Amino acid sequence: MQPIRTFNVSPSLPSRLEPLRKLAYNLHWDWNVETKDLFRRLDPDLWESSRHNPVLMLGTISQARLMEVVEDEGFLAQMDRAARQLEEYLQEHTWYQKKRSSHVSNDKTQECYAYFSAEFGLVDCLPIYSGGLGVLAGDHLKSASDLGLPLVGVGLLYQQGYFAQYLNADGWQQERYPINDFYNMPLHLERNPDGSELRIGVNYPGRTVYARVWRVQIGTVPLYMLDTNIEPNNPYDHDITDQLYGGDIDMRIHQEIMLGIGGVQMLKALGYKVTAYHMNEGHAAFSALERIRVLIQEENLSYLEARQVVASSNIFTTHTPVPAGIDLFAPEKVLHYLGHYADIFGLNKDEFLALGRENSGDLSAPFSMAVLALKMATFSNGVAQLHGVVSREMFRGLWQDVPVGEVPIAAITNGVHARSCVAKSTQELYDRYLGPNWSSVPTDNPLWERMDAIPDEELWRNHERCRLDMILYVRERLVKHLRDRGASPSEITSAQEVLDPNALTIGFARRFATYKRATLWMRDIERIKRILFENKNRKLQFVISGKAHPKDIPGKELIREINHFIREQGWEKQIVFVPNYDIHIARLMVAGCDIWLNTPRRPREASGTSGMKAAMNGLPNLSVLDGWWDEANYVRTGWAIGHGEIYDDPTYQDEIEANALYDLLEKEVVPLFYDRDVDGLPRRWIAKMKDAIRLNCPFFNTARMVREYAERAYFPASDRYYTLSESHYAPAKELAVWKEKLTTHWYDIKVKDVNVSAGTDIKVNQTFSVTAKVDLATLTNNDVQVELYQGAVDANGDIVNGKSVVMNYKGEDEQALSTYTASIEYNTSGLQGLSLRVLPKHKYLSSPYEPRCIVWAHQEG
Repeated sequence: MQPIRTFNVSPSLPSRLEPLRKLAYNLHWDWNVETKDLFRRLDPDLWESSRHNPVLMLGTISQARLMEVVEDEGFLAQMDRAARQLEEYLQEHTWYQKKRSSHVSNDKTQECYAYFSAEFGLVDCLPIYSGGLGVLAGDHLKSASDLGLPLVGVGLLYQQGYFAQYLNADGWQQERYPINDFYNMPLHLERNPDGSELRIGVNYPGRTVYARVWRVQIGTVPLYMLDTNIEPNNPYDHDITDQLYGGDIDMRIHQEIMLGIGGVQMLKALGYKVTAYHMNEGHAAFSALERIRVLIQEENLSYLEARQVVASSNIFTTHTPVPAGIDLFAPEKVLHYLGHYADIFGLNKDEFLALGRENSGDLSAPFSMAVLALKMATFSNGVAQLHGVVSREMFRGLWQDVPVGEVPIAAITNGVHARSCVAKSTQELYDRYLGPNWSSVPTDNPLWERMDAIPDEELWRNHERCRLDMILYVRERLVKHLRDRGASPSEITSAQEVLDPNALTIGFARRFATYKRATLWMRDIERIKRILFENKNRKLQFVISGKAHPKDIPGKELIREINHFIREQGWEKQIVFVPNYDIHIARLMVAGCDIWLNTPRRPREASGTSGMKAAMNGLPNLSVLDGWWDEANYVRTGWAIGHGEIYDDPTYQDEIEANALYDLLEKEVVPLFYDRDVDGLPRRWIAKMKDAIRLNCPFFNTARMVREYAERAYFPASDRYYTLSESHYAPAKELAVWKEKLTTHWYDIKVKDVNVSAGTDIKVNQTFSVTAKVDLATLTNNDVQVELYQGAVDANGDIVNGKSVVMNYKGEDEQALSTYTASIEYNTSGLQGLSLRVLPKHKYLSSPYEPRCIVWAHQEG
């Protein structure tokens, strides 16, 4: 029976407890120990059963319990402290205000940065994420709040989220899709001044799809999410925001249109004037098309002028190290859904499709969302230094003839939000000995010298408590899982005894993709058996968790293989697979395990962040040198599996690295953990724990990461936006005209002569001069930058790791050739090379590589 009216019923609280409502609806509670303890204290069982959802708690808790705490002076004092802490947090003078005070105080240049992501992993009770990408996005917003950035998040609110995992009797992953009850989550429904729901309408072929707007408040940062499960949308369109990464390729393009195009429309409807747009992965790249449309139709700019404004204020972060991880759409599908943009832009279908093609001349190539994002951004980055190298190689075709090391894709190494992932007791320990600012201070701060002030015994006993907390929770979750699937009483009894609270515990938890090699440690059964059981006084055990994408059959096979292996070997008490991995179990594992294992096939791991969280809790990492671990101090803070080799034969690589893993466990990890002194303390292990905290916590931290995004991306992009939009976009118009002229005449440039004052044999540090004659055709010296490019020559005859020297303009000769000179030297011996190149130059360019034009002397023969 359908209701004739609906009501949103809010929790009824005694007036003295009203501060609880504000605390519940701001996710600051997730990283504020005082507030989280307050809700746990209110009703510990309800806190757990609600998935740590204070809004649901306040709506379901008994009035009798509320009346009890109204008379509880201790509870009221804690509530008032928590409310005061939130208010002080919201009002504090932030890093951003200090850094950009002139922009904050000047209304004319008020800034706003929009962060688009298909998923956000914030708290356990908002299951709208699938894994690391989402948790990173959530941590990004939390640190943006801590730093005071004027940032807003943009996403989709999924009715069923990702999925809840359970295993059948055969160990095969099954999926459940619980319905998210938005009205009992820490969400606000955005409304118009008259009280009606704020809605936007996005054009799809033959219809308009409507979406309402929900907001979750993360400290000072709002995250706005679109929800299409409303009338008058048809049933198919209801499902656009049904499942994260659900449905077929048509549903995927529907979702990405709603995220990108709908996201831009939503920000406008909310009244935001955004100065920098950040696309977190290619899912949001359609936002660039909508922004161009708005500038054409509402600001009367040409397509080239509008594209210039949009690209100059766009930032793109790629997270995939392999082409297979990129969203690709068939050309006819893109034209079907988005062909009207081509008409608005004045482009034919091939010109429009070229926006998403690396090679615009390949008319059969699919439309790549990553390529669209790269072409529509003037700052792009990978998420670790090694991933930056991989990304420059992967996308080098977009910058023809640019040396791969200079392809303009930067690297900003990921981090994690410290206060969200470090265990409560460990945070309190750091607060006592390091001070309350440990979670955000940089590496060079003297604070980190205080690590040795933490008594070994105190750090170790705290860690043992974290291990016990994790084991008790794992037992509890296993028992519930077994009861849900109708297991026998003996199985349930056995589950209550899994894991030894005193044994060396290895944690492995991540998405089950085949390249992550979750079963590498099982490769040699006899050897792992010896490690596990040969010495009864040196026990070893594994805690494993993670999900495979519902359509990833090989990933599901890995999960079944592990569970079969455990059962066949009878090792249920030493090796445990914990089903339904989520934020809560992740936090327990990174605090309660002793070492964090990671075995991806290099260089397939873009970054990885679970190991960073483990390190912040004092866990050494045991990992292949991939992602973030490649740039960590892996000698002092853990162990490296291999030396960064990449093999052509994956089977051989698996064999080599599995043996390396066994060697490390047998010869280093296990002996070090069980090397105890007269006090029963593993002093050398504790020293490694302290190094893991001291060296990793300040750098692999979203406080550092978001500061880096702000200084390298947001501030420059926002400044470019204001510069280009001055005087009704006069600078953008000037730059667009200049670029059109540049591309028309660029390849008329000829390097006529290069004269070197030295012979072919020179000495180290010997200075010599180079003079070049360049025919700039219809361009002038003001349009170009002429550079010498020098460096060592490799076996293929190419200059590698070259460096550029800008040449000085000396005027034109009688043949109208432009003359350039420079003096250079070589600082190392061996076979060295020299070339000359011409790059574009304009005061409004973000970089010389923005126009994707380059001329090399050797190309002219």
